[in-house]
Amino acid sequence: MKRIFLLMTAFVLVLTSCDKEKVVSSNDLPATSTSYIHTHFAGQQILQAVKEVDDLKTTYKVYLSSGTKLEFNRNGEVFDIESNDALPSSVIPSSIQAYVTTNYPILHIKEWELDKTTQEVKLSNGLSLVFDKNGTFLRIDD
Repeated sequence: MKRIFLLMTAFVLVLTSCDKEKVVSSNDLPATSTSYIHTHFAGQQILQAVKEVDDLKTTYKVYLSSGTKLEFNRNGEVFDIESNDALPSSVIPSSIQAYVTTNYPILHIKEWELDKTTQEVKLSNGLSLVFDKNGTFLRIDD
């Protein structure tokens, strides 16, 4: 019984050691990500940057003074943006922005996420809309 407990403890320690988060300086971010922030979120300060290494995947979470959180891949390409306020239209693909403006004129986009095959936006009323990679509307997500 003691041996099983020790093996299980060692297994859990190995699994948890694979995921590592480390607070880093904004200077340690990929240049592409800092350029993106300065272009689309001018005037906002980087409050915290976190480098996360999960198995073979490296990502960066960046928290801005406005409360906006951005996530970048290891190359500095953004794949997730969350905010309490409306996202700048410059960060939303034009076809998605046009769809939302046409179909939900009184709402704004608070979140945007890029996956392997889709893009998803969350509107100010909590509604999630799913689009393909080209920005063509697919469905409303629950």
